Amino acid sequence: MVKKIRFSYVVFALLAFVALIRAERPYVIVLGTGQDAGVPQMGCETPFCRAAWKDASKREMVSSIALIDPASGSRWIFDATPDLPEQFELVKAATGNRSNRLDGIFLTHAHIGHYTGLMYLGRESMGSRDIRVYAMPRMKKMLEENAPWSQLVDLENILLMPLTAHEPVTLVAGLKVEPLLVPHRDELSETVGFRISSAGRSLVFIPDIDKWEKWDVDLAGLVRANDLLLLDGTFFADGEINRPMSEVPHPFVSETMKLLAPLPLKERNKVHFIHFNHSNPLVQKVATKIAEVRRRGFRIATRGLKLYL
Repeated sequence: MVKKIRFSYVVFALLAFVALIRAERPYVIVLGTGQDAGVPQMGCETPFCRAAWKDASKREMVSSIALIDPASGSRWIFDATPDLPEQFELVKAATGNRSNRLDGIFLTHAHIGHYTGLMYLGRESMGSRDIRVYAMPRMKKMLEENAPWSQLVDLENILLMPLTAHEPVTLVAGLKVEPLLVPHRDELSETVGFRISSAGRSLVFIPDIDKWEKWDVDLAGLVRANDLLLLDGTFFADGEINRPMSEVPHPFVSETMKLLAPLPLKERNKVHFIHFNHSNPLVQKVATKIAEVRRRGFRIATRGLKLYL
């Protein structure tokens, strides 16, 4: 009996120690998984969209993540979506910090779901002061030279921080963010994903990209070289929408799974799909498609999911 008590105490102490260590580790929390226009989209009259307008549980906010560093109390958001006010509330709830502290926003590109939430930092809303907004050169120029975004700069609601492709930015000791230039429809700005690294672990966030073969990076190699990946899952398969899908050449979830199928299960388990169009059966919670993704060793990002670095 004494031995059992001692063993139980040791196990409890070990678990408590592990929990304490984990509590101080930086982590990423998923704030939304939808494509730029959200789920459902304005004007959509499909059976799913009509059901989603009636039932809030079927809706989804636009793709975004937050990076939290418990040791310093710092928190950053990746992409300023049209759902930014509610997503900032999720950050406050997750961290237990009700202050308006926001250490920065990293922008991937200039499509509507990825930067328009900046409007809520202006005088009509939060009226923030010098929120750091990290942006690539064309993205930075677009914000500086075009209203209403230029007003945010002029009134010092935001402070633009220049990024350079593949040059990491150190946020706090041991925590870095590296922009990864990716091919996409770059009408207004270049497009990047981000690699977040801390203490020997790394997470890659690429919500938007054109077909993988257009990129000069080997996807399988990227998966092997990192611990966690949140990858573009906009469409599940061809023929999903009533327009030429060549106009929106995202890699299909089915294509990505086929491309990465030769990898061992532990490598495929790293991949979480995100940024779902409202037509995607994964965001519509179609059980057979969700089961297929899981059976093939991949994961599906969900709002509130925490991924520790």
